[in-house]
Amino acid sequence: MTQISDTPEIGAASAAGGCHGGAAEMTRAAEAAGQSELLARYAADYPKGPHDQPQSMCPAFGSLRVGLRMRRTATVLSGSACCVYGLTFTSHFYGARRTVGYVPFNSETLVTGKLFEDIREAVFQLADPAKYDTVVVTNLCVPSASGVPLRLLPKEINGVRIIGIDVPGFGVPTHAEAKDVLAGAMLAYARKEAEQGPVQAPRQGVSGKPTVTLVGEMFPADPMSIGAILEPMGLAAGPVVPTREWRELYQALDCVAVAAIHPFYTASFREFEAAGRPIVGSAPVGVAGTAAWIEAIGQAAGVSAEKREAAVSRIIPAIKAALAAKPIKGRVTLSGYEGSELLVGRLLVESGADLRYVGSACPRTRFSEEDAQWLESKGVHVQFRASLEQDLAAFAEFAPDLAIGTTPVVQKAKQHGTPSLYFTNLISARPLMGPAGAGSLADVINAAIGSKGRFDTMKAFFAGVGTGDTAGVWEGLPTKPAVGKGPATILPTAKRTKGLDTITEDAH
Repeated sequence: MTQISDTPEIGAASAAGGCHGGAAEMTRAAEAAGQSELLARYAADYPKGPHDQPQSMCPAFGSLRVGLRMRRTATVLSGSACCVYGLTFTSHFYGARRTVGYVPFNSETLVTGKLFEDIREAVFQLADPAKYDTVVVTNLCVPSASGVPLRLLPKEINGVRIIGIDVPGFGVPTHAEAKDVLAGAMLAYARKEAEQGPVQAPRQGVSGKPTVTLVGEMFPADPMSIGAILEPMGLAAGPVVPTREWRELYQALDCVAVAAIHPFYTASFREFEAAGRPIVGSAPVGVAGTAAWIEAIGQAAGVSAEKREAAVSRIIPAIKAALAAKPIKGRVTLSGYEGSELLVGRLLVESGADLRYVGSACPRTRFSEEDAQWLESKGVHVQFRASLEQDLAAFAEFAPDLAIGTTPVVQKAKQHGTPSLYFTNLISARPLMGPAGAGSLADVINAAIGSKGRFDTMKAFFAGVGTGDTAGVWEGLPTKPAVGKGPATILPTAKRTKGLDTITEDAH
């Protein structure tokens, strides 16, 4: 097993149409290789929508992140070398400092089944109980389409759990949902272990109060805020799924209720329901959201009406004060692919923002219904499985004072001279829950809206310098080369302008 290989991968093309065959060809190949049941389950769990699927990074980015964040967990990828090389970026981006294992293949090992044997051998080499609790093996597009049967790997080697998952780009729409693929697989394994007998206790010990498991990655302060909201009801915040180590999975399953903070973890919710745990959607954001969430969680956990009212009375005045202290003024459009877009939208509306559009790359689920209906009742257009084109159309239609979105949306807005913020790094990486969340967005959003004058100045300064092929210091379009006529003419005439001495150069 190596990290990088230049092994020829002709077998990928012969078995599955190759990486460049397109989603339809890869899907046909996967069905021919006996993967119809897997694809049908993914289609049901992660419906794509009318325009196929949103534009996003490789979905394995998400499942890889989950494994790399867990203690005593080894990660192995099986896929095309270019894909594996690109995905190792995840380990550097998140500072995981973990080796990402790679099992290379070629035409012979892929079509003869030797690739599976190589994966099996690699897993046996890795399964050291002194180092690992778990080894996660992930099939990327080509091995998935070729039917490499990770389900036939041993479930356990020397006490080390072996988990094989398929995360093909043609089957899992977004990286956010790929987190659920691995989290759900781990919960299924842990649930069966717990059903068979005693399991390892949590590192910090068993809680003295009934716990509420939180599903969905969130800002680190949010679980603490949620814990403070639960405390008057005699409840405590349990683990956050995806977890940071294996033993937390048992604790997550041993709860009185599950909070679907991010509503798209379909496979994970299936495991909680199999364990008999009630699931509550939405989250404690803003005044209305927090009050409704306390009531729903309290009822699901069997908390008395008196304690539920006490929790509301304790937390709601602080949230109202935080919102009143930092109002947001301005028209906003919002889009992203993390799964928390509707929660941010609720907080923006309660902060006073004129929110017109919320787009999420994630699907509509039963646990997102409450948030969607609340936003729609406030006149906000909510778009699930939003495409880039829909996000840009919303920007053009509503002409916001601030566009919050993905990188291309932010780029488009800034080119237009409109302030914009990247959702993932600047919005979702902030607290949202309770009083801390109520005032967290206002400063950054008001500052961004207030920067409109700077954009106007820059737009005026650079006006006329050209766009597209004429961007920068040149004027005029490049001349297309004539076939068979020698080298192309770069520019018929080149001028450097805008406050500099004009320089005219003959074309070469």
